[in-house]
Parts: sequence; C-alpha cells; structure tokens
Amino acid sequence: MKRKRAKNILMKMTIAVAVVFQIYNVAAQSISLAGQWHFKMDSADAGIKDEWFNKKFSETVSLPGSMLSNNKGNEVTINTKWTGSIYDSSWYFMPRLAKYREPGNLHFPFWLTPNKYYVGPAWYSKEFIVPANWAKQNVQLFLERVHTISTVWIDGKEIGTQNSLATAHEYDCTAFLQPGKHTITIRLDNRIKDMNVGPDSHSVTDHTQGNWNGIIGKMELKVTPKIFIKNVQVYPDVNNKMAKVLLTVANTTNDNATINITLAAKAFNTKTMHQVSLAKNAAIAKGDTVLELLLPMTDKMLLWSEFDPALYNLAAVVTAAPNSVSKTNTQFGMRAFGIEGTQFTINGQKTFLRGTVNNCEFPLTGFPPTDVAAWQRLFAIAKAHGLNHMRFHSWCPPEAAFDAADREGFYLQPEVDSWPNHGTSLGDGRFIDKYIYEEAEKMLQRYGNHPSFAMLAAGNEPAGRNQAKYLAAFIFHFKTLDNRRLYTGASVAMSWPLVPENEYMIKSGARGLDWNNRMPESDSDYHRFITPFTMPYVTHEQGQWCVFPDFKEIKQYTGNYRAKNFELFQQDLTENGMGDLAEKFLMASGKLQTLCYKFETEKSLRTPGLGGFQLLGLQDFPGQGSAIVGTLSAFWKEKGYTSPQQFKQFCSATVPLIRTSKFVYTNDETLQAAVEIYHYGKSGIDNAVVNWKLVNTNGAVFAQGKFAPQNIATGKNTTISTITIPLLKILNAQQLSLEVAIEKTDIANHWGFWVYPKTLPVLDNAAIYYTDTLDEKAAGILDKGGKVFLNLAGKIVKGKEVVQYFTPVFWNTSWFKMRPPHTLGILVDEKNPAFASFPTSYYSNLQWWEIVNKSQVMHLENFPKEFKLLVRSIDTWFMNRRLAMLFEAKCGNGKIIVSSANLSSAMQNKPAATQLFYSLQKYMLSNEFNPSQSIDINLIKELTTTPSKLVWDAFTKAAPDELKPKTIAQ
Repeated sequence: MKRKRAKNILMKMTIAVAVVFQIYNVAAQSISLAGQWHFKMDSADAGIKDEWFNKKFSETVSLPGSMLSNNKGNEVTINTKWTGSIYDSSWYFMPRLAKYREPGNLHFPFWLTPNKYYVGPAWYSKEFIVPANWAKQNVQLFLERVHTISTVWIDGKEIGTQNSLATAHEYDCTAFLQPGKHTITIRLDNRIKDMNVGPDSHSVTDHTQGNWNGIIGKMELKVTPKIFIKNVQVYPDVNNKMAKVLLTVANTTNDNATINITLAAKAFNTKTMHQVSLAKNAAIAKGDTVLELLLPMTDKMLLWSEFDPALYNLAAVVTAAPNSVSKTNTQFGMRAFGIEGTQFTINGQKTFLRGTVNNCEFPLTGFPPTDVAAWQRLFAIAKAHGLNHMRFHSWCPPEAAFDAADREGFYLQPEVDSWPNHGTSLGDGRFIDKYIYEEAEKMLQRYGNHPSFAMLAAGNEPAGRNQAKYLAAFIFHFKTLDNRRLYTGASVAMSWPLVPENEYMIKSGARGLDWNNRMPESDSDYHRFITPFTMPYVTHEQGQWCVFPDFKEIKQYTGNYRAKNFELFQQDLTENGMGDLAEKFLMASGKLQTLCYKFETEKSLRTPGLGGFQLLGLQDFPGQGSAIVGTLSAFWKEKGYTSPQQFKQFCSATVPLIRTSKFVYTNDETLQAAVEIYHYGKSGIDNAVVNWKLVNTNGAVFAQGKFAPQNIATGKNTTISTITIPLLKILNAQQLSLEVAIEKTDIANHWGFWVYPKTLPVLDNAAIYYTDTLDEKAAGILDKGGKVFLNLAGKIVKGKEVVQYFTPVFWNTSWFKMRPPHTLGILVDEKNPAFASFPTSYYSNLQWWEIVNKSQVMHLENFPKEFKLLVRSIDTWFMNRRLAMLFEAKCGNGKIIVSSANLSSAMQNKPAATQLFYSLQKYMLSNEFNPSQSIDINLIKELTTTPSKLVWDAFTKAAPDELKPKTIAQ
C-alpha cells in the first residue's frame, strides 16, 4: 500500500515537473501572464488607502481583455457619465423620444451602447512562479495596450506607475523577483482627469472604441542576462545601400565589459532571397551604451514600397560571455519616404496618398485587435478599394497594425493619442504639452523600425492660443530626432492656424462638391486651394457623405456593444409608417453616396500637385451622433450598393478620368470629354491604347473609338485626347454610359450621361388643369372628375423647415445641429408609367440634379402612413419624416399629381426637368393615369397653410452643448 502511494506521489511530481517545464521551459525567456486574474472594482477609489495591493480579490476576470469583455462594470443608465462631448442633447428633451429614455428601454443615439460601463480604478492580481534558472538575471514586466494608467505592486511592494496609451507599459522587476512564488497586483485607472488628452480623442472616447479598463495585448515577464540588448533602431539609407543600426546595450553589472555583436538581416517575404551580416567587438561601460553599426545592404538590396513590400528580419546577438547571450529580432524595410515639390515620394518615385481615416471602430470588442491577421484583413480590404494609406485619428494602433501594414505595403500616419480640444488645449502649459512629446518618443522607439510608419502628427484639431508655436517646435524636435518619416503638426480643418514648419499639410480646403451652386461637371479640380503651399497638401477628412442606416447590421452586434442607436432609428422609422422602406432607403441613398465619393475622388485625382486625400471614410463612424459615412459598415463589411471592384474604378493607382462641362445634354449638342490618365503605379505603361465607348442601358453601342498608342508615365496625369460625339441621332430620351479603358488591362472607368430631345412633341393637354394653387377652380375640376397638376414649388409650409440639396447629409445632422442638407437623396417609383418617357433608376442620379437641388419637400405627416409616392425624399434618420417631392392620388372625383419640385412648361435650360414634366403630362393624358390611392383635398391644402407639428429643436445653441436635464447627474 505504501509502495503504491509512493508511486502515485512520484507520478504526480513527474507530471507537475513536466507541466512546469512545459510552461517555463527551464531555458524560457518569458512567462505568459495571460489567463485568469483576481479582480475588484474600486468605485470609491479607496484601494490605495486600504492597501488592496496586499489583498486577494474574490472576483475573477480573463486577461488579456477588458472589464467589458468580462462583463464587469455598472449598468448603463440615463445618469451614466460618459467620456466624450455631446453636441446634440435634444434626445434628452424631445417628447417623441421619451420612451427611449425610460429604464429598460434606453436607446442612446450618440454612439454604440456598451453592455456595462465603468470609469475609475480597478484592481487585478495574479500569482505566478519565477523559475530557479532566472536567478541573478534581469526581469522585465511587459504589458501591451493598457488602458489607461497602470500602477504595479509585486508582493505588496510598489514598482511604479505608467500612463502610455500607445505603447506597452514596461517595468523593471529585477529587484523584486527571486525564484519562487509571487503575487503581482495591478491597479488600472481609465479616468482622464490626470491625463486629459481630450475627451473626444479616439484613444479614450465613447464616440469610437469606448473608454475601457483593462489590458488587451501581450502580458508577460521577460528575462534577460545582465548585459542585454535594450533597443534596436534601424535607419535605412537607400541611396547608399546601407542600414545604420543603433544598438542600445544595457550593462547592469558593476564592471565594464567587452561584447561580441553579430547582425544578420534576411529578407523573409520575397521570392528573391537576400541576406547580409556583420560581426564586431565592442567595449561597453556600466549603464546604457548606444552603438552605431553600418550594415551594408549591397547591390542586391530589396526595397519596400506599396508595390513590393520587401521586409527584412534583423537578428541581433550580443555575447558577453559563454553563458551571457542576448538575442532580439527586428523587422525593417529599406525605404525612403520623402518629398519632391508638393508630392510625396517612395524610394525616389512620386506617390499619391489615397487614404482613409481609422477612428478605432471595433464594435465587437470596443478595443483594437493586437493580432496581425485582424489588421491584415483591414488593409487588404482597403487595398481592394484602391487605397494605399491610413490615418489614425487621434490615436496610435498596436504594433500588430504596423506589422500588418509592412506586409501589405500600406503607408500609415498614426497620431499621438490626442484631440486637445473640448476640455484641454495645446501650448498652454497643461498636462498634454509634455505628454505629447513623451508619447511620440515612445512611439518612435517602439514602432519606428516599421517601414509602414511613414508619417506622424501630434494629434487632431487642437485648441490653444499657442498651438502653432507649440506644433512648430514639435516638428523641429522630431524631424531632428528621427528622420525616417515625415512630420506635420496636426490634422486640421480650414479655420485652424497655419504651421509653416509642417513638412506636409493636412487641411480640409481641397474637398467637397459645389453641386449646391452649380450643376455637376468634371472640369474643375482643387488646384486653387493648394497653390499657396510649397509642401505636399493632403486633403483632410474628404467625403463624409451619409447613407441611410443598414438595420441588418443590428444582429451583428454580438459582442461588448449594442447598436441601440440603430434600434432607435429603426423603431422610429417603423412608427412613421416606413419600416418596410428601410432597405430601399439604404440602397437608394447608398447609390447617391457612392456617386458623391466617385466625383469628389476624381476631382482630387485631377488636381495637379495634390499630395493625396484621407477619406472619412471608407467605413462608418459609430459615434458623434452616428456618422454613417462609409460604403462599408463599422465591421468593414459591404452594404450591397457598391463593391470594392466598382469603387476601385475611380480610386486606384491608375484611373481614367474625363473633363467635361456637364452630364445632361439635348440632342442638338455635341458631347465632348477630354481624357486623361491618372497614373501612380509601379512603373510607366508603354504604348498604352486607350479606348472608349458610349453605350445605352441595354449595352448597345452608340459610338466608340480608340486613341493612338501613347506612353503613360508614372507619378503624374497624362493627357490623352478628346472624345467628340454629336448627339443628333439620339431621338428619344436616353441614359448612356461612357466607358474609358486601357486595352489589355482591367483598368476602366465610366460615367453616366443623359440625352433628351431638344424639341418635344406637342401634347394636347387641355384636359389637364395646371396650377400652383389649390384654388376653387382646381377643387371644382376635381369634383367634376377632372385632372389637376399642382405645382407647389416655393409655396410649401408643412416641410418648409427641411432643406434639401442634391447631395446627401454631411457627417450627420445631429453633430452639426441640423445643419443642412437634411435629406439623403430620393427614392423613385421608377416602374410607375409616370416615368415612361423619363429614363430613371430608383435613386438620385445626375439627371435629377436640376429637379432636386434646393427644391422644397412636402412633409406628409397627416397623410395615411401607407400612402405611396412617385418621388420620396429620404429624411435624416434622426427625424424619419415622410417627405415627398412628387405624388399622385384620387381626390374627390378627380385625379391629381402634386409636385414640390418646380415643373412647368416655362422652364429654361433644364432639359431633364422639361423631360420629366413632359413624361408626367403624357402619363396624365393616358388611360394608365389611374391612381390607386385617395386623399382628402384638405390634406393637400395643409401643405401650403399649416406648419409641421414635428420639428427639430436643439434646446441650446452651444457646441458642444452638454445640455442635460437637471435630473441627470453632473
């Protein structure tokens, strides 16, 4: 019995030793701290005073992770004190939204709603074992992506406090750790009162990732010998085919030492193999020694760029004694990101930045991923849309993002984690002034070797009287410190002061479509905005064209957040009788959104000397009132109305462009379009044959041709020739498509054109009473069974407050307090015979511009909810009003068409409007004019006599207003 018991004990010990060996691996260089931790919230901030660093907590959480991913925190209530400015507090006051403020039915429209919420200190503790072979070595604690301030204790002894948002928190634990069992306790505090980077900074705000508490990256203890490699910085010198390596070696002994250094760089992601090496001895003193080593890359050097992202792994080994060896691996690329005139260069070749803004939108977790694969997915999607650049708005991503961008060939501009505005300011002696310098230096040390790290800004749109002076000093300091990238002060809109010291400018002037004031064209560009500058000009936050919410996304919120904002918008739409139209609103507004992105992008590509643009954005922004501006969702998924292939036609390294004065013609005119090729590809295209064809909606070719072969250089736009097409042979109204392509490639682009007869057949419309007033005569005609065309343009009262442009809502109407426009395009009943002589799709296209732009809309709030329309204006999702531009109905014994767009026989130089009016009259004269719906004449009269009952009220004019009822905790 004793022998059997001894055998069992021996077996258990063997298993235990095997497990320990498996975990720590006798010669292990690190111990993972991932797994279960003990946990306790410290809402009263009593933990330090009550010495919680000496206590064991009963709750547990899993790390890496956040409190939210562990379902820890407080219930979200109307009294929750958020991190982030509220620009529109009307939700707290609108009577119609009162039910969404009730406990159990809270639906905040400002941003996504977390399952739980907590801002304050929280404590985490864990036991671990230091193996015996770590004795007399250095031990470092590495905590990646901490949010936000960490304080660490080992066995009740405080080690220190750190506060970086961008880089790992690293602590030297050597003096506190001997072999054996220990307890580590970490206090995390995500309040911003002690490190106010601005409550709207995307590094901390609830508008985007959320203000979470936790650690989401690698967590480990690392052991090093007493003499070890502390840091490696690689400075590529492409011109001299050399890599300068700054090797920081730490000597924690009390003696000087002689070390042997070997460097070996090997390309690891290319078909062409290349490796170089270097060996050297050096003498080092106690403390840190920075050694400069020149690593010849030879004539076989491989360059990194968006086209060929060749990467090297640099293996560095420092040997101080046979049993003192320090090793490290560093990823780098040989590249030179520079400037030539007003444009950027990559390895001496001009490049053009086609970028999007990343705002830390990760709606499942609320925090960014720290694995390379997740970031490669995003960059691959962006590249599929023709992009080569990403700006990180007021935050810096984890190292995995840089690693992924290196591999994908993507240029990054992280920003120090600050939007020093709305609660703080720059250059005024506040916390943020020193923090930005410290944080930027950490970013360069940690991520500076990544070739994708091509640009850096101090943050976004700062406040402060001395901001320009501060930013000038920031630029000088960092371009002197580290010349591997380019620097700018901040990403700003037009009203911010200029910083002449910028190496490149990010400013908002060179953006937008002037379609509110002039008809769509493709002749113009943004040259006048950039000519005052001698540095590259990158357009700030281009686009911001809204689309109606995709309510199918709601079910995708299966993680730490819920789309309560979308739920509110969907329920409100349904209550207003339009729930069944949500998908049609999405598709119709999406087509208009894509059209606007196409024309604005092409306008940028036509601009000589422009350095690039940064879209806002390719993906939706879930906060700031819900800015649904992406052709992709916040999950980076397609919405169905466009595809990467379609987007890439007008946004890519090579794009055919045309310059033409208009897109709507009459058949007595000649269509002229000057063709040019925007080309910023890897190399020029020799003997390129550019062809073109003009086809109708059935694919039948009306005209076609090709130009003589021509060499297309890279790094510029090349003028090809002019297409000239007489339109006399087009006798009926038609929609046409002009396609321009480069033969033997997949490079092509296309544009819609509309051609209408100059002279229309004369209609005998005596049977139609045309009027702009629903007067007694009109009422009498309807009573007698007659037909009335009622043109109410300029006379609408019910709906007068709704401003409609051809272009959709910018950013969103909530954030800008219902700044116009308020609509998202139109939804057309295109199969109705009313449009038989007016070719149209179900959505806004360029022929509708002269009909829709600045036309009034009718607010049908008292009409039956099921009432159907010929042309419906799509309202902002914050109001979901039933808006019409054109409808038909039976009225009394007669039939009527009512229009708030100006349609009449007296229209001049409006061929599309003229054609629409003709089509409607022809329809009214036919037997097909038999509306299925009846309406009371008084409802129509109300449109010109009675204001809307449902109107938007801001309740304040401040911005941000932070207006809340007195019952809300402050």
